[in-house]
Amino acid sequence: MALQELDNSSISKHLGQTSQYKATYDPELLVPEPRQSNRTHLGIQDDDLPFEGGDTWNAYEVSGLTHKGLPVAGVGKIYIPCNSLYIVESKSLKLYFNSFNMSKLGDTSEEVREEIQRRAQVDLSKLLGVNVEVKIFSNKEMLSDSTTPIEEWDHSRYITIEDDYPVEDMEFDTYQETPELIKVVKNEVGTVRYHSALLKSNCRVTSQPDWGDVYITLEGEYAPDPVSLLEYLVSFRDECHFHEEICEALYKRLLDICKPDELVVRCLYARRGGIDINPERYMPGSKKHHTLDDVTMPFIKTPKQ
Repeated sequence: MALQELDNSSISKHLGQTSQYKATYDPELLVPEPRQSNRTHLGIQDDDLPFEGGDTWNAYEVSGLTHKGLPVAGVGKIYIPCNSLYIVESKSLKLYFNSFNMSKLGDTSEEVREEIQRRAQVDLSKLLGVNVEVKIFSNKEMLSDSTTPIEEWDHSRYITIEDDYPVEDMEFDTYQETPELIKVVKNEVGTVRYHSALLKSNCRVTSQPDWGDVYITLEGEYAPDPVSLLEYLVSFRDECHFHEEICEALYKRLLDICKPDELVVRCLYARRGGIDINPERYMPGSKKHHTLDDVTMPFIKTPKQ
């Protein structure tokens, strides 16, 4: 998964460059990147995916103007299915949403948010070749108990490996993705749920650090030894890949090594540039997250986010 193996030419239009921020609507700012270029080294083909799921994006810098010039703010939630042929480059999405900042889009605040939502859904669906769902929430909706679930998931069901296992005396010296670190053990408990707050990788183009939490649910005859799983997660620390690629690598390695009956991998990343990205991959029929891919419900953040 070395950086030099990947072609970054199509995603360097904005990323890693000095950008001129446009303040009026411009869908031409959006930049796609083929998913297949990041899947081939994992033995994954777009037309034969070993998983379902998608990517949940939260955009916290969404704004426009009413026809009388009143600023309107919102929080965007975007869901992109993993069977899209493309992902959108994150800085281009930031620039795209900022291009609404001085655009007059409606008579009321609600109309402005609805118009940004409509245009974003049309533009992203066209760009990525799949139905992209978009919802722009008001501040009131984000804070309302009636629309915001109290718990995004029951964290108490997960074992945080670095907290619950004696790992501080271990030597960690592998910081490039190394699946051979994973040791398989007989699964005696049925369903294993592991969490780690130590997920870190780097941007493919800029090498800026990306910090996240990973949640893994697995059922089957065999499971990863948790300490070896942590060693493997740590091995992503100096990898240069996008969030979606890291999640798919985790999923595919565990699928190949453990051959589970059920597998769910969620990588919930901290925001950078006003956006956080949360890819999720699961086996067909797996128990999904109950609000992660539902754009009608605001996203409840992890402490890191």
